[in-house]
This record gives sequence, C-alpha cells and structure tokens, in this order.
Amino acid sequence: MTRPSALGLLLAPGAGADRDQATLVALDQAATEAGLAVQRMDFPYRQAGRKAPDRAPVLVESVRTGADSVNAGRLVLGGRSMGGRMCSMAVAEGQVPRAVGLLLISYPLHPPGRPEKRRTEHFPSLSVPCLFVSGTRDAFGSPAELEEATKAIPGPVTHHWIEGKDHALRGVDTAICALALDWMRGLSTRTRSARP
Repeated sequence: MTRPSALGLLLAPGAGADRDQATLVALDQAATEAGLAVQRMDFPYRQAGRKAPDRAPVLVESVRTGADSVNAGRLVLGGRSMGGRMCSMAVAEGQVPRAVGLLLISYPLHPPGRPEKRRTEHFPSLSVPCLFVSGTRDAFGSPAELEEATKAIPGPVTHHWIEGKDHALRGVDTAICALALDWMRGLSTRTRSARP
C-alpha cells in the first residue's frame, strides 16, 4: 500500500464545468509538484451527462466520497464556485473529519442580482481555516458582501481579491496557484487563529 501524503487536496468544479476546468488542472499540477496528493472530482450529474446539478445532499455526499479517495493524512477541500460551496458544506456537516482547510475560489455567495439569497447557513459551523479567492467584479458577491458574510465563520478566514476580475477569473491561474500553495504551506505552521 502506498504511504499517504502528509497533506492532500480535493478539487471540485463549478456547476457548468467538470474536473478538467482550467483552474483545477493548474492547481492539480502545482500542488502535485509540491508533493501533495491531489484528486479532481466530478459530480454525479456530470458523470451522467446531465447539465443540471443534483440537489445539495447528493453533491455533498459525492464530496465525502471524493475525500475518502485521497491518500493523505490531512486534507484541504475546495474548488470553484459551486464545487467549493459543496466542499464547505461537507466540512460544516462533519462529513470529512480529516479536513484542515477550505480553498474557495469564486465562492457563490448569492445568485447574481439576488443579494438576499445568501448561501451562508453553514458558515457558523466552519472551524477550519478558509481561503477565499475572488474577483473584485464578481456578480455572485462583492468584496464588501463576502467579507461581511464570512464574519460568521469561527475559523480563520483569509480573503484575496483579484482586481478587475469577474466570477470566471480568467487568465489568472498562475496567481491563484501561487496564492493557494503559499496558504497551504502556512496550514502546517499555523499556531493561532487570527484574521489577516
């Protein structure tokens, strides 16, 4: 049996993409080169060739199954948009006991134009460190909205805003990878919980 890596990374795609979404592929390559065990997952509806996502319980269960397949002692979960949200819900529900962090790229705080429909009910149950990477022009949540909403998270929260970018965050995969790897390195040396 292969010896598990000290730290693993599970990456889940957004609603309109699959495991081969460019940012996830770039993160996979960068994290693998850094010595992490990495797994990119697809949700059941994509595996079945459907476009409409399954309901949240099915998506969360698939995150748990994906996490179980990563050969690592400790685990960071996350991904883009809906994928990151489902990972955060799985962690909040206690589905992934090995979770030590959440990497949330373009977190979909609310549907565009519907700021009252916040997707934050599980935030008070997130005790692990969270890195949010979003564009300053993301229609799914402005910097002010997301920073206010994440005050409900008891674990340490880090925000990184990419100036002028929207929800897609096109053309900045190299920067996202650098941010994510630097943050993940810090997880092993974190000695206190504090907001930056």
